[in-house]
Amino acid sequence: MNRFPLWKYILIAVVLVVSVLYTLPNFYGEVPAVQVSPTRSAIKADATLMQQVEDELKAQKIPYTGAFLDANSVKVRFASNDAQLKAKDALQARFGDGYSVALNLLSASPAWLTAIGAKPMYLGLDLRGGVYFLMQVDMPAALDKAADRYNNDLRVQLREQKIRYIGISRVGQSVEMKFSDAASRAQASKYISANFADLALTEQDSGGDYKLIATLRPEAQKRTQEFAVQQNITTLRNRVNELGVAEPIIQQQGLDRVVVQLPGVQDTAKAKEILGRTATLEIRLVDEEHDVTAALQGQIPFGDDLYIERNGQPLLVKKNVVLTGDYITDASPGFDQQSGQAAVHVNLDSRGARIFKDVTRDNVGKRMAILLIEKGKAEVITAPVIREEIGGGRVQITGMESAQEASDDALLLRAGALAAPMNIVEERTVGPSLGADNIKKGFHSNLWGFAAVALFMIVYYRVFGVFSTVALAVNGLFLVALLSMMQATLTLPGLAGIALTLGMAIDANVLINERIREELRNGNSPQAAIHAGYDRAWGTILDSNITTLIAGVALFWLGSGPVRGFAVVLCLGILTSMFSAVTVSRAMVNLTYGRKVRLAKVSI
Repeated sequence: MNRFPLWKYILIAVVLVVSVLYTLPNFYGEVPAVQVSPTRSAIKADATLMQQVEDELKAQKIPYTGAFLDANSVKVRFASNDAQLKAKDALQARFGDGYSVALNLLSASPAWLTAIGAKPMYLGLDLRGGVYFLMQVDMPAALDKAADRYNNDLRVQLREQKIRYIGISRVGQSVEMKFSDAASRAQASKYISANFADLALTEQDSGGDYKLIATLRPEAQKRTQEFAVQQNITTLRNRVNELGVAEPIIQQQGLDRVVVQLPGVQDTAKAKEILGRTATLEIRLVDEEHDVTAALQGQIPFGDDLYIERNGQPLLVKKNVVLTGDYITDASPGFDQQSGQAAVHVNLDSRGARIFKDVTRDNVGKRMAILLIEKGKAEVITAPVIREEIGGGRVQITGMESAQEASDDALLLRAGALAAPMNIVEERTVGPSLGADNIKKGFHSNLWGFAAVALFMIVYYRVFGVFSTVALAVNGLFLVALLSMMQATLTLPGLAGIALTLGMAIDANVLINERIREELRNGNSPQAAIHAGYDRAWGTILDSNITTLIAGVALFWLGSGPVRGFAVVLCLGILTSMFSAVTVSRAMVNLTYGRKVRLAKVSI
């Protein structure tokens, strides 16, 4: 009556062994490490790179505990933070050109556990320490950028369609086009209406000019703003990947804000610098017709901007943007072969290559300014003379002050331009010691909660209380193993979810034990009472857990951040508790009492 078939015992044993193996890595902790990854798409991390890294560390006499290839990077473990920092400096000097060298933390699990795919759970910001940023997207700047893009596109399109116009310029967030006659304006209006559905057109007549004002429709403005947030999230994620952060949290908060959490980041200043920068590239032609001296006195010609080059010389640059960073497919740091100066090598897509080729062909002998735009401020990196037509889509930007600046600028351009500038409105740093303290408190809360429940169950239900306690411990083992297999990120809300799960999981055993007691009071034999207790309690256990599971799914669906982390642990805990409370506990009961045909009494 109370015996399991052999396959059930084998199943429970296999699940227990697998759970132990996948839970073990969480007890080994983490060790400091350095990650070396190529920054050029043409370079791949391979055994040769790993050998070069090891040779450099040996030459510098820096001890390390292991090195291995992971995806597209080489990671090296160290026994101390001092060795880690020395290695970073040495490898940065050795692989500064074309490679990113970042600090990291890696699991200290043995190689045989890693070989079977057993990895620890990632720890969230509140447990591991790290940096928290709340960044706000500059929505007006996103609309200004969209107006600039349409300004350039309309200029090119009207020229290609041979529609004559007097001038095109951006006024606020609108594009103003002037025509000499109504027929040309009507022709332009018909073409723009057919090919630019997002633009609303308004006609104006003043002083003999026939004007056509193009503005973004409200639905297009909303779409542009939503795209700006999503594009910025993607760009920030690309930049964070360059820093080598494991399991970063980058998500939208509200309409125009983005939360960035970087667990385990040690170089917080570097993280803030990379995330806070909003560098975009612009290429414009230099105005060599007007007097720079007059511009310095405040008489800046219409359609020009005045900048100061890095060598201190003033420069008049036309406002019309020839090319932007949106056309960049790859960027890598390097050096100019002729001068030996640090430089950035940029690859353009097919459209950008065509535009650049046309511009250089039409302006041979003239100067071209390459500007880096950051938070609305433009800086002229270099302004070379165009010697010849440049095709092929590969551009070299010189004028960098150092190899580090070239590396940082290449990272920003390669990761993608932000669709709109972002400002850091809130910054918090969680130290590793505080994270360790949170882990300690969370672990102790779960341990003491488990001990209190176990003590009550053993005193109240005796041997069956022992079975319930073991099943509860096995449930915790299953839950941690599942989270480790999923490579979930454990946070303080997650620890709260584990504590709640352990507290709720015992409910199923209480229902079973009370049902067995009731059957015994009704005069049934112990074997019949055990059988009826498990069978008749199953329906109630299933109903109560399904209702809780529905609440957990709703929390995951509608919540965000910590709430979703709590919901994941809660839902997984419900599934593991149903298996451990019913199957595992009954297996122990069957092994203890099931073989006794004439069972006189049970300890419950």
